[in-house]
Amino acid sequence: MEIFLQVDTWVALLTLTFLEIILGIDNIIFISISANKLPENQVRKATLLGLALAMITRIILLFSVSYLIALKDPFYTINTSWLKTGLTGQSVILFLGGIFLLYKSTKEIREKVEHTNEEAVIKSPKVVSFSNVIIQIILIDIVFSFDSILTAVGMTNGIDGALIIMVIAVIISILIMMLFSKPISNFVNRNPTIQMLALSFLILIGFMLITEGAHLSHTEIFNKSVGAIPKGYLYFAIAFSLGVEMLNLKIRKK
Repeated sequence: MEIFLQVDTWVALLTLTFLEIILGIDNIIFISISANKLPENQVRKATLLGLALAMITRIILLFSVSYLIALKDPFYTINTSWLKTGLTGQSVILFLGGIFLLYKSTKEIREKVEHTNEEAVIKSPKVVSFSNVIIQIILIDIVFSFDSILTAVGMTNGIDGALIIMVIAVIISILIMMLFSKPISNFVNRNPTIQMLALSFLILIGFMLITEGAHLSHTEIFNKSVGAIPKGYLYFAIAFSLGVEMLNLKIRKK
């Protein structure tokens, strides 16, 4: 396929796969907590089934969001002395998605700093029925899929074959998490700065989605057009930050 002959495709695929894995860590932890309430011989089965359901949920949401983003015709126009914009399905989804990512990432950062999330999980009621655990996992998957899907949209919007790239990244990331769910969870728990770094990336992607939505709706604020942020800047920031963090991990091991 021609899209895989382009460098941008591989950069987006590798970066998105990495972010999908990091963003899926919380999902793995919550699935593990739910599955551990079952008898020991059912824990592995529930974990793998939960991750498989996560993959199906994300792919369905990808197709749904991609359809909404294809709506490029303005359905409402705002024309005031300081603001001009033509709202489209595409711009609204990107704008609301950016707001959601900003909220989600800052909320997660706050919870991890104050350790409120772990306390809430510990106090959650015990579940022993396999079917109840699976239902709980499905609900968790839906909640945790939103930031993953919006991240995928933000990373690949405007790239040829974006939907194919997103689906492949989701499948690869879930398969990797199935194979290495426990080691991945342990690694991130031992190195919380990795997860904090990923949440910081979400803030960048959230801002990028907001500006992209404003750009696609031809928004003008005080007669100044809102431009899109080149994805190359985002890729460089992510690569540079990861490089620095890898050096920090190496130094801490010594």
